[in-house]
Amino acid sequence: MNKSTHFSGYPIIKQLLQFVDRGLINRTAYAWQADRYYKRFKTYDHLVTMLFAALSGVSSLRELSSVMLACEGKINHLNMKHFPRRSTISDGNANRSSAVFGEIYHRLLKRYGSFLSDSSPRTPVVKDLRIIDSTTISLFSDILKGPGRPPLTGKKKGGIKLHTMINVLEDVPQLVRFSSASRHDHTFLEELSLPEGSFVVFDKGYTDYSQYEQWNKETVFFVTRQKDNAAWQSAGEYDIDDSVDPGVLKDEQITVTKDDRQIPLRRIAYYHAGQDRTYIFLTNNYELAPDKIAEIYKNRWQIESMFKRLKQNFPLKYFLGDSQNAIEIQIWIRLIAQLLMLVVQRKAQRKWAFSNMVGVIRYHLTSYIDLFSFLKNPEQSWRELTSKPPDQLTLFG
Repeated sequence: MNKSTHFSGYPIIKQLLQFVDRGLINRTAYAWQADRYYKRFKTYDHLVTMLFAALSGVSSLRELSSVMLACEGKINHLNMKHFPRRSTISDGNANRSSAVFGEIYHRLLKRYGSFLSDSSPRTPVVKDLRIIDSTTISLFSDILKGPGRPPLTGKKKGGIKLHTMINVLEDVPQLVRFSSASRHDHTFLEELSLPEGSFVVFDKGYTDYSQYEQWNKETVFFVTRQKDNAAWQSAGEYDIDDSVDPGVLKDEQITVTKDDRQIPLRRIAYYHAGQDRTYIFLTNNYELAPDKIAEIYKNRWQIESMFKRLKQNFPLKYFLGDSQNAIEIQIWIRLIAQLLMLVVQRKAQRKWAFSNMVGVIRYHLTSYIDLFSFLKNPEQSWRELTSKPPDQLTLFG
């Protein structure tokens, strides 16, 4: 009999749930009165059920309840007394506020944020750099209004827009807001509360000169791109030092007019030789070298990678409810799953591609495998099997 060193007394799902403090969940539920009308299906049970759905990749409530029922022998490992019925999950998704799961996510981020920052392989140009962007989750539904005019034929897609802000080192959203897909991006900037001296980067879809003026007063720095049709006046050019990247074509101070107010900004033209393209950046920071401003903007693509990682590994192709609340719960659960998986990836004593690691965990979610032992040395069991004498490999010796 093979005695693999990867064997564990707990299935992988139980090992993952150890990163979720049940006391934290209970305190959050109590603060939000989330369990007030539930005798069995408490917030913790709801969270574990939806996490199981996100990690296993099930596509319907019927499939979810059937798969969990088949795992009934492992119910103690989930700290649940009863597996919920399909109707119970549906009612919970419709009636328990999605804000509770948002609060759980932010409390988990507060707990693991320092670890993610300290273990990050990235070295940003400036400290405390944040990135802003949004992504749209399409829905064939009238739950939320889609962008643009209705088509002449066919059914118009609805959509829920996920507005996020991430810290470069944490690499997960630290601020999340939902809106209809038709809402303009720049209104999200009004909800930010950034500390003095911090940097934020975003694309030109967030252009808001009034907000830029406010950040000038608060000493909050931003880097973005200038719109092609922007109206501005030059107020003088800066000399470009010889040590600066030769891609910098121009560094100047400009003013833009907003409601008869003159707002000063810095405009930098940068030529990217690899793309044969010139980018125009705007910022309110006058201390950093112009090529450093361009380098800060390159960090914006990190949030695109985060969205891609989220959608590829925890896709929202199937919705376990047809209300906005149910959809928001699924999004929060996937953000929690991504956060937990990123913690596991950073704790693993081996470099793993995020998607490969999630695939292994998804396949062995209920297997009794020591997760970190396996992630550290997945080839060990195979070597143990193939290096033993032939008589030890036979089933009947």
